[in-house]
Amino acid sequence: MIYDKYFKSKKSSLKRTKSKYFSLKGENISPYDSSIKDGAAKLGWDWYLLAAQIFQESKFNPSAKSWAGAEGLLQVMPSTGEEYGITDLMDPVKNLEAGTKHLQWLQDQWVDEITDSLELQKFILASYNVGLGHLQDAIRLTEKFGGDIKKWEDVSLSLLKKEQRKYFTDPVVKYGYCRGSEPVEYVRKIQSVYQNYVDIFKGSAEDSKGDQRQS
Repeated sequence: MIYDKYFKSKKSSLKRTKSKYFSLKGENISPYDSSIKDGAAKLGWDWYLLAAQIFQESKFNPSAKSWAGAEGLLQVMPSTGEEYGITDLMDPVKNLEAGTKHLQWLQDQWVDEITDSLELQKFILASYNVGLGHLQDAIRLTEKFGGDIKKWEDVSLSLLKKEQRKYFTDPVVKYGYCRGSEPVEYVRKIQSVYQNYVDIFKGSAEDSKGDQRQS
C-alpha cells in the first residue's frame, strides 16, 4: 500500500516531475510544448523524452544559468550555440533550436554504431552531458575489458571507472579523468522523468478513451 501510494500514484509522480505549467487536466508539460514537439520530431524522439531532458537541465526555466556558463532550457554553452549560429540562448525557442541541433549532431555520431533506438538515446544523452570524447573513452575501456560496447549498461560502468586513476590513465583513454557518475545519473534521472510523463499522460489518455468507450 505504501509503495502504491508513493510510486504508482499519478499525483505522486506529478510532484516529482512537475513544472508550474504541468497539469493532469491536459497534456501540457510546459509553456514550450509546441517547440519541444517540433525539436523531438526532427530527432525522431518521443517528445516526452526531450521534455524530460529539459526538466533535468533547467526545470523549464528559460533564464537558468549554470556555474559553467551553460544557459537556458537545454543549458547550452555559448560556444556550442555559436557553432549553430545562435547567440540569444535565453530565448527559449532559440535555445531549443541550438540544443536540438546539438542533439542531432550527437545522434549522427552514434547512429551507425548503436542500432538499437533505446540504447542510442542513452548514448546521446550521456554525450550531451559529459561530451563525446569521454563516452568514446568509455567505449574503448568497455571493449578492452570484454564488455558490450553497444549496451549502455556496460559502457556506463566504464564511465564510472574513469573516476579512478587506474582507468583514466589507461593507454586507450584519450580524454583523461571525468566524473563518470554525473552522466550515469543524468541518464537515469531523465529516463525516470520520461517514464513518469508516459505513465501520467499516456495513461490518462488511455483512461479517457476507456471512459468514452464505456459511455
